[in-house]
Amino acid sequence: MIEIKTAAYRRASFALALGSFLVFCNLYMFQPMLPLMAEKFNASAIEINWLLASCTLTLALTLVPWAVGSEIIGRRKVMMLSLFLLPFTGMAMLLTDSLIMLTLTRAVMGISLAGFVAVAVAFMAEEFTPKAFMIAVGGYISANSLGGIAGRLYGGFATQYWGWNIAVIGMAIFSLLGALLVSRLLPEQQHFTPQKGQFRNHNKSVIGHLKQRELWFAMLIGGVNFSLFVNLYTVMGFRLVAPPYSLSISLTSMIFLCYLSGTITAKLSGRWSQLYSPIKGMVLGTTVSAIGMWIAAYDSLYAMVIGLLFISSGSFFTHSLAYAWVSQKAKTAKATATALYLVHYYVGGSLGGFYLVACWQYGSWHGVLVGGMILYGLIYLLCWRLQRFSSSALK
Repeated sequence: MIEIKTAAYRRASFALALGSFLVFCNLYMFQPMLPLMAEKFNASAIEINWLLASCTLTLALTLVPWAVGSEIIGRRKVMMLSLFLLPFTGMAMLLTDSLIMLTLTRAVMGISLAGFVAVAVAFMAEEFTPKAFMIAVGGYISANSLGGIAGRLYGGFATQYWGWNIAVIGMAIFSLLGALLVSRLLPEQQHFTPQKGQFRNHNKSVIGHLKQRELWFAMLIGGVNFSLFVNLYTVMGFRLVAPPYSLSISLTSMIFLCYLSGTITAKLSGRWSQLYSPIKGMVLGTTVSAIGMWIAAYDSLYAMVIGLLFISSGSFFTHSLAYAWVSQKAKTAKATATALYLVHYYVGGSLGGFYLVACWQYGSWHGVLVGGMILYGLIYLLCWRLQRFSSSALK
C-alpha cells in the first residue's frame, strides 16, 4: 500500500490530481462561453445550457459502464484510455459550426471524461493506506476545483480574444501533453484482482449499493449539492453580462476564481472527517453555501464575489465529505459505488441547470433564491435521513 509522505505517494497523488485537472478543464471550458454562444447561435439561456448539460449528462450516464469495465481490465487502463480520448474528441468539435452538432460532440466528450472520473477514487481506495487515502481524496477534489477554475478562465479569455475554435485547439494540445505525463507518473496497480465474466455480479452490486440507504442518501446529497453549486455560477454569468453590469465574457469568467475557496475547504474536509461527524460537516457546508446565495442577492459586485466564495466553500466541503463517505461505506465493488455517487452528482448538475436557469429566466435572482432554497431544504432533509440510518446501523 502507498503510504503518506513517500516518493510513491507524491508521484501517484500528483498524477491523479493532474488527470483530474485535465478532466475538469475540458468539462467546464464552455461554461463562461454560454452567454456569448447564445448570442452567436441566437439561442435562449435554456437552449444554450445544453452545451454544458449534454457533456455532464453523458458523463453521468456512462460512469457505471466505465466502472464495470475497470473491474475487469483494471482502473489504470480505464483512466489512461479516458485521458487519451480527450484531445481527439476535443478536435472533433472543430468539424461543425451547428449548435446541434456541437452539442452532440460535447456529449461525446462527456463519455470520454467519464472513464477517469469513474475510477480514480476507487484506485486510491485500493492502492493507498486509509490515512493516505483520506488526504489524497481531498487533494484530488481540490484539483477538480483548480481544473474547473483554469478551464473556465481559459475558455472565457481565449474565446473573447481568439474565438472558441482556437480555445478548443489549445485545450486539445494541453490535454495530450498532460495525458502523456500522467501515463509516465501513475504507478501500476498492486492491489487489484480482475473479475472477468461477472457482469451479473456487477449488476447486483449496483442494485445493492442503491438499496444500502447509507450510500444512497449520500449520493442524493451530492447530486442536489452539485445542482446548486455549478448552476448558481451559470446564472451569475448571465446576470453579470446583462445590464446594468454588462461585463465582458473575460471579466465575467473571473468569478470562477472564487472556486479557490472550495479548493481550500476540500482539503480541510479530510481533517474534519478524522475529528468530527461527516454528516454534521455536510450540514455545515450546506449552511455556508445557502448563506452565500443570499449574500449574492445584493446588487453589488463585492457582495456577489463574497457570496460566491461562501457558495464554493460550503459546496466543496459537502461534496468531499459525501464522496468519501460513499467510498468508505461501500463494502464491495468500490469503483461501482463511487461511480454511482458521481452519476447522481452529474445528473444533478445537468438537470439543476435547466431548473435554476429557468428560475433566472422567468424570475431573475429572486426566482433563483426561491428555487435555491427548495433544493437547500432537500439537502437538510437528506442529511437528517442519513443520520437516522447511520445511527440505526451502529445499534
